[in-house]
Amino acid sequence: MLRRVKDAGLRNVRLYQGDARDLLAALPLESLDRVFILFPDPWPKKRHHKRRIVCRETLDILAGLMRGGAELRLATDHMDYAAWILEHLRIHPGFEWLARGPADWRSRPEDWPPTRYEAKALAQDRPPVYLRYRRRP
Repeated sequence: MLRRVKDAGLRNVRLYQGDARDLLAALPLESLDRVFILFPDPWPKKRHHKRRIVCRETLDILAGLMRGGAELRLATDHMDYAAWILEHLRIHPGFEWLARGPADWRSRPEDWPPTRYEAKALAQDRPPVYLRYRRRP
């Protein structure tokens, strides 16, 4: 990531190695145009589901931080978590799913950064899903 930022000459990118939720309170409202949540820990045991980053509380915060029309992008190779994400975003009033057909969530868009977790999932024959949502105005 650092190499990409440097090669592109970007000066408005900051990286944080930690739980992104720790930073959300410091961001101004309606300041984000795009948010990526790529291959978050699925916390597969039911008793750990409360630790999942995709939950009503986080979605409420993101809805306030994202501008109308901003895009929320999520990827996972864990199908139970994909169902969890779909259900939580289906009932959230702040977001609408952009998929119009299966190809919209089965293939990574060109402008979507690949990750090592994605490569690992593909190598282990676990095809990821790529979900795109728009922040409602």
